[in-house]
Amino acid sequence: MQNDPLVKVDVDESEDTEWNDILRAHGVIPQRAPSPTAQLEEALEEALQKQQENRLDGKDLSDLEELEDDEDEEFLELYKKQRMAEIKKLHEKAKFGQVFHVNKPEYNKEITECSMGSKEEGTGGVYVFVHMSSSSKLQSRLLADIFNQAAVKFPQIKFVDIPANRAVENYPENNCPTLIVYYLGEVLRNFVTLLELGGNDTKLDDLEKVLVKVGAVDEKDDRLVMNLDDEDAREDRFNQYTKRGIKSGIKGKFNVGIGSGSEDEDFFD
Repeated sequence: MQNDPLVKVDVDESEDTEWNDILRAHGVIPQRAPSPTAQLEEALEEALQKQQENRLDGKDLSDLEELEDDEDEEFLELYKKQRMAEIKKLHEKAKFGQVFHVNKPEYNKEITECSMGSKEEGTGGVYVFVHMSSSSKLQSRLLADIFNQAAVKFPQIKFVDIPANRAVENYPENNCPTLIVYYLGEVLRNFVTLLELGGNDTKLDDLEKVLVKVGAVDEKDDRLVMNLDDEDAREDRFNQYTKRGIKSGIKGKFNVGIGSGSEDEDFFD
C-alpha cells in the first residue's frame, strides 16, 4: 500500500491556537515573541515603582509637611527622621565656612593634618582645597573669588589660601594659581593654572564639578549649580567637563605634597 502524498499545510505562526501550541512544543514553529504590550506594561510598572520610591528625594522638611495628607504617616515620619539625621550630620561637619589664609609653618597642621579628621571629635576625613596664589595673576584672583563663594556654600569643606612664594621658594608665578586637593593626609588632585577647569572663564560650577569628581560633594546635592539647571543642560555641561578630563600631578622640582628634594621636605617640616 502506497503512502498518500504529503500535502503542505500553511500555518499562521502568529495565531494563538491549540494546534500551534503543539507545533511550538515540538519545535516545528518558533515560540511566539513576547507581547510588546506586556513588556511595555512591565516597564511602566517599574518606572512608576521607582518614581514612588524616590518621590521624596530632595524634599526639605517644609516640603514634607505639605505632603502629610497624601503620604503614609508612618513612612513619612520615618523619612523625616532620616532627613533630619542627614541635616544634623551635615551641620556637624559644617565648621569652616570661610577661606583660611595660612603661612608655610602652619601648612602641615592646617592642611595635611586637618584633612585626616579628628578621632577625638569622631569625625572622618576632611576635604581640604588649597590655592597656592599670586595676586599678580588674573586666574589666581579669579580662583580666590570662587573660593570665597564655595567656602560659604560648602562649609564642611576647608578652603585654604597660601601665597605660592611663601609655600615654595622661587615657585614660578606662571604656575599660579595652583590648586591642590587633600583628603586623609593624601594629595588627591593637582591643577596648575585653571586651564583644565575653564581658563579665564572658570566659574563656581567648574570648581563644583571638581568637588563632585573627588567625592567631596554628592552629585545629587541640591546646592550644586549643576542641579539648578534643567536635565539636558546639566548633562551637556558635565559632558564638556569630563571631555577636558582631570589630570593629576605636579611634576619636577615643584612637586608639592610629595616632594623628593630637600627644599620640598623642609616645606612640610
